[in-house]
Amino acid sequence: MITATSVELRAGSRILLEEASFRVAPGDRVGLVGRNGAGKTTLTKVIAGQTQAAGGTILSSGDVGYLPQDPRTGDLSISARARILSARGLDTIVADRAAAEEGMASEDPETMERAMRRYSRLDAQFESAGGYAAEAEAASIAQALGIESHRMDQPLSTLSGGQRRRVELARILFSGAETLLLDEPTNHLDADSIAWLRDHLRGYAGGLIIISHDVDLIEVVVNRVFHLDANRCELDIYNMGWKQYLQARETDERRRKRELANAQKKAGALLEQAEKMRAKATKAAAAQQMIRRAERMLAGVEGERTQDKVAKLRFPDPSACGRTPLRASGLSRSYGSQEIFTDVDLAIDRGSKVVVLGLNGAGKTTLLRMLAGVDQPDTGQVEPGHGLKLGYYAQEHENLDVDRSVLDNMKSAAPDLGETDVRKVLGSFLFSGDDVEKPAGVLSGGEKTRLSLALLVVSSANVLLLDEPTNNLDPASREEILGALSTYKGAVVLVTHDEGAVEALQPERILLLPDGVEDLWGPDYQDLVSLA
Repeated sequence: MITATSVELRAGSRILLEEASFRVAPGDRVGLVGRNGAGKTTLTKVIAGQTQAAGGTILSSGDVGYLPQDPRTGDLSISARARILSARGLDTIVADRAAAEEGMASEDPETMERAMRRYSRLDAQFESAGGYAAEAEAASIAQALGIESHRMDQPLSTLSGGQRRRVELARILFSGAETLLLDEPTNHLDADSIAWLRDHLRGYAGGLIIISHDVDLIEVVVNRVFHLDANRCELDIYNMGWKQYLQARETDERRRKRELANAQKKAGALLEQAEKMRAKATKAAAAQQMIRRAERMLAGVEGERTQDKVAKLRFPDPSACGRTPLRASGLSRSYGSQEIFTDVDLAIDRGSKVVVLGLNGAGKTTLLRMLAGVDQPDTGQVEPGHGLKLGYYAQEHENLDVDRSVLDNMKSAAPDLGETDVRKVLGSFLFSGDDVEKPAGVLSGGEKTRLSLALLVVSSANVLLLDEPTNNLDPASREEILGALSTYKGAVVLVTHDEGAVEALQPERILLLPDGVEDLWGPDYQDLVSLA
């Protein structure tokens, strides 16, 4: 049970939310919605106890499992299995039992005897804690989320960002927490995993608050909607499902519009009559009374909702370059004994459009990091062509300096732009006032996406490397990106699960990983986008 009373949220001096009170009980599956930057992620962090509200109280009567947009674990040396089991405190028993198992192989009889006793004690402790059933449950959840069994014993450091996020989601679902807070849980999931998650959450008996721009997920799962209105800094609560919420919003908008029109019509008539009367001294007092009545009439209606602002996005005009500004040959990458991909060749011609497809873990992000010069291949080389100017959008936003402010990140990306022009660009991406002084590390996933895109806009890049650029974006912002992709004249290498992004790009070629096979784009590949 979550109980919030008079909660206030702030971002610097800017108020995000005022006097919000709500409850989330077992069986409540809440969809938390609102435009990017409205404060959804901030609210979930406060509920999870990771940060403090500016005012009010939030009380929880049970364990809360929180999946942030950008889940990080400090110890990347532990295995995926241990990370998931740690949600119930079973990881230490497993690790100690494994150490005892090694000791049992000792040639020293005394060491072997001690290890056998220790192993027996730990195994009994593991069994009494429901460990064997828990291991099977954890493995089942992991498999449903697309984590292959051979990766469960790999260190987290050898997994891709998408795989690590799946591990964190599996950990939260395995935790048995009474309330789940899930911030964009479908990021990096393929279609099968999303379908499983949809069914799993629909039957979840505890409390749930979910932030997602996956409309299908929200429509199926939620039975309540909390709308965070960025313009009024209020939380509107709808005790109904998604379709009913949309209908209620539409009905409310029509009512507001009708009431405002009626009030304006009546107030206009009063003001017109008052204007005729005010010239006569004997009727001046009556005229003033009519004016005050008209003002009260207009003040008493809510009026139409202010439309949410949307970042205006157009990718840059590409700078001049040679015929093939980027070429890669013989690229390979392995993690330990695990081969990711081998002997990948790719030539990016001026203005060409390429989509990289492959299952999670096939190396799509790794390939883009190599092309961007962030990672080095085990074999092969990346060759920049004449006039190459790269723009790299990283799905984990590693391109941002999280310790520096929004403004300083932009100044570094566009050293030739004056501060006024830099602020103007940031303003078009909805960063203004004190927001530009915030460290990039405190931004929500949607805000980091907007800042990363702003850096691309000032880059003059002629080759864009885009890794899941539509993640974390509300529908209106996503449409801006799709529009920008459809009109960009430079070359693009795109990694995405978003079929709409591929349709907007209209690619000429695809690269299939891990095999490195190139082919011409055709409609038959469209179905692979959401699966890959």
